Amino acid sequence: MKKNPGNWILIALLACSFSVTAQKKKDPVTAADVTQPRLEQEINRLSGLSGGILGVTAIHIETGKRFSQNGNVRFPMASSYKIPIAIQLLSRVDSGKYTLDQLIEVTKADLHPGSGMIAERFNWPGSLTPGVALSVRSLMELMLLISDNSATDICLRLAGGPGAVNACMRRLGIKDLSVDRPTSYLIADWLGLNMDPRVPWSTPRFDSLEKALTPEKMKSSSRIFDADLKDTSTPDAMSALLLQLYTQPILKPDTKLLLLDIMRRCETGLTRLKGSLPPGTEVMHKTGTIGMTANDVGIMTLPGEAGHVVIAVFTKSSEKPLAERERAIAEVTRALHDYYLFNR
Repeated sequence: MKKNPGNWILIALLACSFSVTAQKKKDPVTAADVTQPRLEQEINRLSGLSGGILGVTAIHIETGKRFSQNGNVRFPMASSYKIPIAIQLLSRVDSGKYTLDQLIEVTKADLHPGSGMIAERFNWPGSLTPGVALSVRSLMELMLLISDNSATDICLRLAGGPGAVNACMRRLGIKDLSVDRPTSYLIADWLGLNMDPRVPWSTPRFDSLEKALTPEKMKSSSRIFDADLKDTSTPDAMSALLLQLYTQPILKPDTKLLLLDIMRRCETGLTRLKGSLPPGTEVMHKTGTIGMTANDVGIMTLPGEAGHVVIAVFTKSSEKPLAERERAIAEVTRALHDYYLFNR
């Protein structure tokens, strides 16, 4: 049979075309291999802004693509521990133990130190305004919207206490996250005050002990607090909890939507997860701040149809000003936002 030179040219062109097509199919894998190390380098660089130890875990919900750095290191949750408290309390609402509209009496013993407005608004000189009662829904909103500590400790009591919250986490398969103290005793331990949790809370005793604190004592106590495993979580564990909250039926639809809506309206930490994101980016989140710790954890929505990212950013052991630690959280979040926008 006589060979036709044109056939050989056609075969060569087809082979070349197949090679180019095959290479194009490999390009996304190659791109992912290249961008992941670049992301790690950028997060390493940005983590230095925190002045301490920074841990981050992020998960693209729709694809499961995951990034983690110091993801298995324990960090003080500070007020971000209010998310697991809320989940356990809402599970009791789902079971019929409470209703969202049920009124809970607020007593003078419920007024605890730290962030919030209950103590300021209702604690008139000498006594609590008589007849104060707030709904479970209102207490939840105060706990998560403005991080009210008095509301948090009431919610923790309604949730069944730390043991019940931890049992809920274990049922969900969440390890390396524990809630161990009300905010009142957590703050007392951070300050190094000798407040026995077995004894009913006493605001006068707290105030008396706090007045005797020295800067040296506070610095020493803060370092001890930083190394304590109580009320801590790994970024991996917190992100796993948030992922379940968003994707799994761990709460009934109405209570789940309520929790996510409150987190969407969170009024604290606007310069953290949200700090460097494009204007209008939706973030459902909860912050945490105490001593050398600053955190923000939540779920951000990418533009268009790019999906959602669960993210937990924790910092600890930093003596830098809070604004610099917040900037580190913001810049890390922006790096992850842009990475997942183009590398899903």
